[in-house]
Amino acid sequence: MLSGEEMSVTFDEKQPIFQQVADIIEDDILNGTYREDEQILSVAQFSQLFQINPATVVKGIGLLVNEEILYKKRGLGMYVSSDAKQKIKNKRRNRFYKELLSNLICEADKLELATEEIIEMIKQLRKE
Repeated sequence: MLSGEEMSVTFDEKQPIFQQVADIIEDDILNGTYREDEQILSVAQFSQLFQINPATVVKGIGLLVNEEILYKKRGLGMYVSSDAKQKIKNKRRNRFYKELLSNLICEADKLELATEEIIEMIKQLRKE
């Protein structure tokens, strides 16, 4: 089960690779590549696919285990938790609100943009 996005990964130097691995797995859960209670690729498969050290993959998967997005079946591998999709959405909505929207409002204030102008810009982008 390889998503098209996974096959053409380019890592961003601004963020640790293990975090990006976790984000890719989360994206694949959100887009349905991995379903709840379904097995994900092994560490060796991810390592080969991304051409990165297995320890980096283990660290990224570890983040998702700590957040209870993935769980381990002894001797079988890693699986997607039954409520993983909702946990990811909640986490990302919170990050969206705290980080992205806060930065957007801060920049809009510097540019003296009214809320209505921001909303119109968002509506326009959604149409494109």
